[in-house]
Amino acid sequence: MKNKLTLYILAILIIPALQSCFIDDDKNITNDIEGNFEQLWTIVDEHYCFFEYKKIDWDSIHTVYYNQLDSIKSTVDFFDLCADMLSELKDGHVNLYGPFDTSHNWSWKEDYPENYDERIVHEHYLNFDYRSSGGMVYKVLPQNIGYIYYGSFSSTFSESLLDYILTFFEQCDGIIIDIRNNGGGLAGNVDKLACRFTDNEIMTGYSMYKNGPGHNDFSQPRELYLTQSYRMKYTRPVVVLTNRGSFSAANDFVRVMSTLPNVTTIGDTTGGGSGIPVNYYLSCGLIVRLSSNPILNIDGEHTEFGIEPDIKVDMDANAQLTGRDAILDRAIQHLTKQ
Repeated sequence: MKNKLTLYILAILIIPALQSCFIDDDKNITNDIEGNFEQLWTIVDEHYCFFEYKKIDWDSIHTVYYNQLDSIKSTVDFFDLCADMLSELKDGHVNLYGPFDTSHNWSWKEDYPENYDERIVHEHYLNFDYRSSGGMVYKVLPQNIGYIYYGSFSSTFSESLLDYILTFFEQCDGIIIDIRNNGGGLAGNVDKLACRFTDNEIMTGYSMYKNGPGHNDFSQPRELYLTQSYRMKYTRPVVVLTNRGSFSAANDFVRVMSTLPNVTTIGDTTGGGSGIPVNYYLSCGLIVRLSSNPILNIDGEHTEFGIEPDIKVDMDANAQLTGRDAILDRAIQHLTKQ
């Protein structure tokens, strides 16, 4: 009852905002249901970066959802209609934020195998005995291979921790970096980690930014470089484990690491999410986040739909019953044959 009352009060607080009479002089948009719908549609139309790549007809989507405005009876109805329209973009970086809900699109991972079981890794490979710091779980496996699980790029780690881990793994024949189910986080942590696995500065791709309202209005591609680290490094063979849950900054980490000659990716295609998201505010107080600035790989290609691994492996259900992780086993096999 308390949750229902809270939702009701929040809805009442927003409805007057939808019915007030704010006018945007540039777009002549009123701050009512129709005006906020047009404002949302226009923001996406002018700032979203993957219309052409995904072959999305945004004009026809406008028609479909505009024709449903007459059925809107509450703020919650309006939020749900807008969220459904945004879901047509099939983009995990597109969200609508309100005081009572946040919209999500999980299509980048929900229809794919999980390809990760933490319990199997912790029990049968790490024996519940590992070191943990800065969001990283790490251990030397019996095959003399270093293993790191990094579950979120939102987890901060120090340069000193990386020095310690790489020193700890210094005599290992290879390192496995497992970023399965890593949903992303801080972009700065991508290069901070990746630069420890090369001796050279290396070009890793390109960035562009939206510089006009047209669907194809972008700046010229700007080269991106992984700068050289002068701290402890590891340049022997490295394997990065991926699945569809490797999204956003984790997807970008795979893009960067894939340019290094000593790195092999094993597992499933990543979840994608290559656009840098930006927030915009609607007059009624709702906030929309959307992909605005695309990042391209070394070949100038989008990775919005994910990055295929060098070696495709899915977990085997029968093997899981005996405590085996087929993706991790394949990585160990790969490194022990080096």
